[in-house]
Amino acid sequence: MSDATAGAASQRVVACVIRRADGYLVCQRPPHKRHGGLWEFPGGKAEPNESDEHAAARELREELDVELTATAPAIFETRDPAAPYVIAFVPVEIRGAPKCIEHSAMACGSPEALLALPLVPSDRAFIEFLMPQDAKMIDG
Repeated sequence: MSDATAGAASQRVVACVIRRADGYLVCQRPPHKRHGGLWEFPGGKAEPNESDEHAAARELREELDVELTATAPAIFETRDPAAPYVIAFVPVEIRGAPKCIEHSAMACGSPEALLALPLVPSDRAFIEFLMPQDAKMIDG
């Protein structure tokens, strides 16, 4: 984990890492929002005193209409240098078929394939961090 959580007055954002057989699920932000048109892992801001698990469950229900079935501790955290956000990438498992409710589109791909997309900067940093770990999982 990075030391990006140091500092005052930050807002925690949970990014849900959903692994599928064909890779990781990412969603395209709507054009009218910050980072509009860029791709990201689904999720959102945690409410005050809300755990990562509760934030992930709420955001996944709101954004993709799926149910959270399992979560793990954050595997990567990074600060958004242009905003007061600390983004925590949390592995999750879901039940249900994801639907685009708040996003323009969704895709699934290997880390290498996802790097070809225009990604939100924090999500690009996470995928670059993830690539060596993902290769180890695939290789055994």
